[in-house]
Amino acid sequence: MPTTETQKFMGRGVMLERLAEQVGSHEMAVKLLQDRGHLKADGKTFTEAGAKRNAMSAEERALDRAKVRTGRSTRDFKYSSVTNRATLRKKY
Repeated sequence: MPTTETQKFMGRGVMLERLAEQVGSHEMAVKLLQDRGHLKADGKTFTEAGAKRNAMSAEERALDRAKVRTGRSTRDFKYSSVTNRATLRKKY
């Protein structure tokens, strides 16, 4: 499977760059982050909540989304870098 451009932006501190690659436009990424309350009106400065999200890796953000969505612990999930999703671990 070919890697996507977003695979370059998996670490911490690159949330804006990763989103820009995902949506195809820096301006659109800025607008989305502003709408979510993660970026201030100047389009460059992260809000407190945005700084916390930006300090997370792509994996940590996916696990956090799954935790918030389900109310379960992040240990209950496994992360796929290919899909950028956290799914429930199988219980044996």
